[in-house]
Amino acid sequence: MSKFSVCVYCGSRFGTDPAFRAEATALGQVLADEGWQLVYGAGDVGLMGAVANAAQAAGGETFGVIPVHLLSREVGKRDLTAFVVTETMHERKKVMFMNAHAIVVLPGGAGSLDELFEALTWRQLGLHEKPVFLLNTNGYWDPLIALLDHVIAQGFADASLRDYVSVVADVPELRASLRDALS
Repeated sequence: MSKFSVCVYCGSRFGTDPAFRAEATALGQVLADEGWQLVYGAGDVGLMGAVANAAQAAGGETFGVIPVHLLSREVGKRDLTAFVVTETMHERKKVMFMNAHAIVVLPGGAGSLDELFEALTWRQLGLHEKPVFLLNTNGYWDPLIALLDHVIAQGFADASLRDYVSVVADVPELRASLRDALS
């Protein structure tokens, strides 16, 4: 894994705010412009498809990982630079995580939350030091950020938990943060 790779967790739907799709598209463009490889869930639907299509259109490298049972549901995007089919969701998450230097979480649902919390838990346990970024498009993640603060305030996590997640407002701020993570 020599090329800087960014694992993107995001929705298999577009959501209600058009800004979600616009930011996903902008992120794909930025990844390609910077020469960073996209690592993602290999779907061609929702925000996943928007990120991948934008990265490909700009000449970027794409590494997709999908479990066999989601090939039809998420419309497995087979024209990627690398396309890996796993047996289980757990294997998918592991392969995505292991092939990335940084993690970015865009708006999404239960699957995106599952991916985020696994990476966050592994960080809390000292299993990795990869940076984790929440792309907080139009405040989408504000309730989650408040929940993390609540968990800390109620004594179920150390305050350092918040240090493991960097919140960025938009793709330009994310680009700068990812560049900082490289140095």
